[in-house]
Amino acid sequence: MSTIRNKMIDAMKVRRFSLRTQESYLGVVNALEKYYNLPPDQIDSEKMQAYLLHLTERGLAWSTCNVAVSAYRFLHAEVLGRDRANLIIPPRKKTTKLPVVLSREEIERLFSCAHPPRNRVLLMTTYAAGLRVSETVNLRVSDIDSNRMTIRVEQAKGAKDRYSILSPSLLEELRSYWKLYKPPLWLFPAKRDLNRPMNIATAQKIYYAAKERAGITRGQGIHTLRHCFATHLLEAGIDLRTIQSLMGHTSITTTMRYLQIRSRMLDSKQNRLDLLAVPQAAAQP
Repeated sequence: MSTIRNKMIDAMKVRRFSLRTQESYLGVVNALEKYYNLPPDQIDSEKMQAYLLHLTERGLAWSTCNVAVSAYRFLHAEVLGRDRANLIIPPRKKTTKLPVVLSREEIERLFSCAHPPRNRVLLMTTYAAGLRVSETVNLRVSDIDSNRMTIRVEQAKGAKDRYSILSPSLLEELRSYWKLYKPPLWLFPAKRDLNRPMNIATAQKIYYAAKERAGITRGQGIHTLRHCFATHLLEAGIDLRTIQSLMGHTSITTTMRYLQIRSRMLDSKQNRLDLLAVPQAAAQP
């Protein structure tokens, strides 16, 4: 597997696959190898189809099966130089599942229960700029532009750059944070190695710990804050196109689902893009 693995890694790097895609594809190939106890180049399409049936019987999500198909097709055609495998997965069930959105009061309570200050500012940044967790942990200090009041998000989902909003309240929090921690490169570096960004799993743990202290039982992981960002802006009267741009959605249809979960329109005189411009509970030391 080592030789094939190296070839596959090189092929994915040449095509500029994201690190998460590379890890997912390699995980699929490793699982296949263990399942059949055969090297990947000895696993044909019939065996792969049987493996897909196995995944389906285990009740795994359609998206998981789809990643397996994509990974194997890539291995088959781009790494082993064979004809693209003809694999069939069951059609995706059409389900509508709306994200859970926390109230602004719950958001305030969450921030007040996140400590030390690094943890609080990490959650504030994720929420106030509508970032994915991978985008938050990969922010550099230089991505914060206080002159244009923007946050630069590099090579996000789909290998696209974009800008999100830097609210005055968040800028104030970030300045206090920087004076306290002085991160040299990454805005939220790893605790034991300042030359590396924080691990995504660490950011998730920070969110779950604050959520538990705040007594919040609704919602799931830290991605909930991104859903809150879009919904709260919509409730504040921000138009869908602006929210689509800030979120980095390719299709407006993705953004439109937040129309179904907004609750009310806020005072139009409020500084509508500054989601942190509300009285914050006193932060714990």
